[in-house]
Amino acid sequence: MIALITGATSGIGRDMAVILSRQGYDLILASRNTAKMKQLQKRLKTSVEIVTVDLSKEEDCRRLYDTVKEKEIDLLINNAGFGVFGKFHETSLEKELNMIDLNIRAVHMLTKLFLQDFRKRNRGTILNVSSSASFFPGPLLASYYATKAYVLRLSLAIYEELRREGSNVQISVLCPGPVDTGFNERANVRFSLKGMNSRKVAAYALKKMQEGKLVIIPGFTMQAAYYGRRVIPLKLLLKGTYHMQKKKEG
Repeated sequence: MIALITGATSGIGRDMAVILSRQGYDLILASRNTAKMKQLQKRLKTSVEIVTVDLSKEEDCRRLYDTVKEKEIDLLINNAGFGVFGKFHETSLEKELNMIDLNIRAVHMLTKLFLQDFRKRNRGTILNVSSSASFFPGPLLASYYATKAYVLRLSLAIYEELRREGSNVQISVLCPGPVDTGFNERANVRFSLKGMNSRKVAAYALKKMQEGKLVIIPGFTMQAAYYGRRVIPLKLLLKGTYHMQKKKEG
């Protein structure tokens, strides 16, 4: 079995690589940071291929696919992503466009390209990493929340298309709350809630994915928030989310 993981140099992606290697998966790691991928490679028990790419660039998404398409990937994990914090009119347009390219376009491209191959073989699994941010409007992280909502809705729609054609191809979407990763450093924020352990999130996500779960939400707090949001008036939800985000300012 072969798993391709993007953004596997830290946090959830790194921990998924370790767990999958112990389960017997050969791995293909894709990120910008060759040195960190080589460090991770030393920890893994199975065959590991490293592909250095900047997935915010369309040509690198295509190059990654072209590099590995003949290997018959069994599992694609779209994990790479980051956030930009601040008021929408003040945040850097350049950073936001780069984030959109990574969080949306790269996930879209890789999901489509590998899904086409998976459907032809009638097997394969895709795990797209979204966020509990996808459930809510996100003042002060507006663009990030919007990108994660795209990942969630895209994954749900693909699931239904696959279900209706009776395909054996599986898609799952992971929607964690705060996790102790490098996310907050890159977004220049601090968590307003205690972050979950990334290893526990990775293990839970893979377990539920392997059980065929569609939407994977680690932790009771985020599960309660997912269902509770339906009964809260929109403007009240906006106010509450804003105050939660405001606490993240460093």
